[in-house]
Amino acid sequence: MTKKQSKSPSRSPRLPALVLSHPDHERLAGLAMAALDRIPDVAEELLAELDRARLVPIGRVPATAVQMGSKVTYEAGGTARTVALVYPEDADIAAARVSVMTPIGAALIGLSEGQSICWTARDGRRHELKVIQVQPPEGKTLA
Repeated sequence: MTKKQSKSPSRSPRLPALVLSHPDHERLAGLAMAALDRIPDVAEELLAELDRARLVPIGRVPATAVQMGSKVTYEAGGTARTVALVYPEDADIAAARVSVMTPIGAALIGLSEGQSICWTARDGRRHELKVIQVQPPEGKTLA
C-alpha cells in the first residue's frame, strides 16, 4: 500500500484533534493496556484515542481541553450533562464522576470545547456527543 492509499474507506466524519499532557497519556496508556483482557472494546478505543492525540507538557494543555479531572458539559441526544472525567477508582455515576474506562469517558478524553465525536455504547449503538464547556481540573496548571 502506498502512502496515498488509505487502509479502508472512512464511513464516519473526520475525527477531531485531541490534546493530552504527557503524564495523562502515560498513565492512561498503562491503564488501557492492563484492561485489554477485561474490557477489550473500551481499552482498544482508548488506545486508539491516545495514539492520535497530540502530546504537550502539562502546562501547555489548553484550558478548554478535556483532561483527567476536568468537569465537562456535553450534549448528546438533545440532552446536556455535566460530569467529571476520572480514573476508574474514583468513578461514581451518582456523583457524576465518569470513568475514562467507559465508552463515553474514552470518547471525551482530549476533546476541546465545540468538538464533536461519535462513540459506541456498550450495547453497540452509535451516539454523537458535543463538548459544550470544559472546566480545568483543580490543581493542574493548564495553558
